[in-house]
Amino acid sequence: MKDTAKHQGLRNQLVSLLKEKGITDKAVLEAINKIPRHLFLNSSFSDYAYQDKAFPIGAGQTISQPYTVAFQSQLLEVKKDDKILEIGTGSGYQTAVLCLMGAKVYSVERQKELFKQTSALLPKLGVRPKHLSFGDGYKGLPNHAPFDSIIVTAGAPIIPQALMAQLKIGGRIVIPVGEDTQIMTLLIRKNETQFEKHEFGDFKFVPLLENKK
Repeated sequence: MKDTAKHQGLRNQLVSLLKEKGITDKAVLEAINKIPRHLFLNSSFSDYAYQDKAFPIGAGQTISQPYTVAFQSQLLEVKKDDKILEIGTGSGYQTAVLCLMGAKVYSVERQKELFKQTSALLPKLGVRPKHLSFGDGYKGLPNHAPFDSIIVTAGAPIIPQALMAQLKIGGRIVIPVGEDTQIMTLLIRKNETQFEKHEFGDFKFVPLLENKK
């Protein structure tokens, strides 16, 4: 669990690259500059942890490319103490970024192996989400709703209705929508029935799987 000056140097380089790619949110950049991404990866990838690339993390899942994490986090416009629902805890890296930005994170993961691994890892790194749960992300967490914002870290063919229902008025959902390639989509809830939609180009994610039981 070492985090060295060399790792910090690599993080500084990564932050410079993200700025060049158009990430401007200071809280996002600060979080990425502090979080030891190499500790979220299988040790065989740790030398590459600060490249702007996605890597496999087990259970057929990936840790998203840092640019994607930064882009989604920036779209959320996180304010301190925002209550955020994250669908797809995965490695916990995105969870850690949101926690460091001051959010209260409620996260759901459907892969048991990853859920166990990440639940054990985050406290060791001093990252304390409000709630980690094992379950079907399509359903969200109705018992903890409503949320200030919702982030989905897997590609969804459609935007799940349950998630839209769990968003506060004025809240934001950031979700990659599509089958093979996804379009990064932002929905802002205007009132009980209306959402304003914005689209931000193509991204590639693992699919958001629905529990068909």
